Amino acid sequence: MSPRRQLRCCASCFNDRHLKRTIAALTDAEGDCSFCDSAGVAVLQPTRLADLFAPLVTIYEEDENGRTLVEWFAEDWNLFNGALMNEAASVRLLGEILDNGDVTRNLFRPSERFSSDGLARWEQLRNELMYVNRYFPDANIDVERLSSLLPDLVAEDLPDRWFRARLMDGDTPYAIADMGPPPARRSSHGRANPPGIPYLYLGSDPVSAISEVRPHTGETACVAEFRLDPGLRLIDLRDPRTRLSPFSYGDEDKIGSLREDLALLARLGDELTRPVLPSGAAIDYVPSQYLCELIKNAPHDGGARAGYDGVIYSSSVGAGINLALFDPDRATGGAVTQRRVHRVAVELDPPA
Repeated sequence: MSPRRQLRCCASCFNDRHLKRTIAALTDAEGDCSFCDSAGVAVLQPTRLADLFAPLVTIYEEDENGRTLVEWFAEDWNLFNGALMNEAASVRLLGEILDNGDVTRNLFRPSERFSSDGLARWEQLRNELMYVNRYFPDANIDVERLSSLLPDLVAEDLPDRWFRARLMDGDTPYAIADMGPPPARRSSHGRANPPGIPYLYLGSDPVSAISEVRPHTGETACVAEFRLDPGLRLIDLRDPRTRLSPFSYGDEDKIGSLREDLALLARLGDELTRPVLPSGAAIDYVPSQYLCELIKNAPHDGGARAGYDGVIYSSSVGAGINLALFDPDRATGGAVTQRRVHRVAVELDPPA
């Protein structure tokens, strides 16, 4: 009988940043990955990750009406790299990590030991802010806990250049001095800012910036380029599940709590992305404005400093990313160009 081929995994099998760094630190050999088929990369035996995965598995308990661990890991932690790993490969890799192929076929559910009312509390607060009490709400969320998670959501590897667009209302293009936010007295409700408190909204590319001003076909937009001051601390709410890692906690109680926290953070990120009709903006933007005010004033660095500089979020109308910068003076404007809108696409839901 021929010996069993020794399988190897690599960092590209996973989305988790902590796991990627751990694999890079543990590997001392290169080769081809047995699971995602990456070639000539740093590889290691999957069982070397067993100690990291053991606490994560314990926050789930078997349930014949449940789902597989691979399904839970994908939903709760966005763990496996879906671009390179299909479900079968993920199942095979998890079985090798745990050295137990049977457990990957069993069905599980999250343990009730770690249940939280964080999402319910947010929904109560959201409703009260919108319709009952704007400034002195009775409902609340665990601000201290949420603030403790924000340092791990500080954005990295952001674009060097950002863009802001304004639709032209005549033949004269806007100067860079006219491409910032409106004055405080003219600043209306924004996705992140309350009225009267201007933030600078930027897009990661010209198309994203123009899409955000809802142009019509044939209109011309002025697009200004901006560069951010160095050292800004921007909170990235696009996909908290790829930024907060269960493997950096190591304790099942902390991992169980983090699973509940991530559900809330993902919901808060949705608040900044969901489409809002202009007619309802004054009410519908209130929850995301509250969230940004919270981030703007949240303590960090052990409480020595207060507040962050802005929020990164996905665009609701384009493929790029957006930035709401709390202090517009922390960005420097550059060149202004004119771009004509040739076509605006419309996409429809299937008929009800």
